[in-house]
Amino acid sequence: MTILVVEDESQLNRMIRDYLDTLGWTTLGAEDGHAALEIFRREEPDFVLLDVMIPGLDGLDVMRRIREVSTVPVIFITAMAEETDTLMGLELGADDYITKPFSLKELAARIRAVRRRVADGAVVDERPSILEVGDLRLDPERRSVRRGDVELDLTAVQFEILHGFMRHPGRVFARTEIQEFFQDHAWDGYDRTIDVHIKNIRKALEPDRHHPRYLQTVRGVGYRLAEGDPE
Repeated sequence: MTILVVEDESQLNRMIRDYLDTLGWTTLGAEDGHAALEIFRREEPDFVLLDVMIPGLDGLDVMRRIREVSTVPVIFITAMAEETDTLMGLELGADDYITKPFSLKELAARIRAVRRRVADGAVVDERPSILEVGDLRLDPERRSVRRGDVELDLTAVQFEILHGFMRHPGRVFARTEIQEFFQDHAWDGYDRTIDVHIKNIRKALEPDRHHPRYLQTVRGVGYRLAEGDPE
């Protein structure tokens, strides 16, 4: 996913982009309204973070022009004193807003929440897609998972975690990202709980949970699902 960050405070713009880059997203930066629209038209980003108070065209004008040509998700960045502008931005079609000062973790959580809402509202096949990774087969509608001919017995949370991994085989997820597979927001101090969930999934999933082949630990980072048939 490519995210356009429109923020005239250079240091904050860079800080936001650096953090989102570490989460695996690609970011573009603009510090005024005219530059934002030029980059938007040229690069066609998948998501926009848009400050209200920017030079040239303000955020509301930029929002209007974006909505003339695109339904791309937009989160408004506002100050406490800009409540009227915030409400107007939502009326113009912004998907959410976040008020300064904010934590970068909260910003990432809001981005993911908007993405989920957009995906849930998209036109899709009546039957959710069945996911297959190697010999794993997950059916979201039946909420069943099979490893070859063996059906796995998973709790609801364990199912959502494995579902998240199977949507992105091979990608490494930090514990806070794994938490967001089943919660709207990640909270600090949850690492130990995620480790317990992973341990319990391995009990059901791995032929030898002491030597996991499917859910692999990436030391110092998190976990990933092996791509293809594990060796």
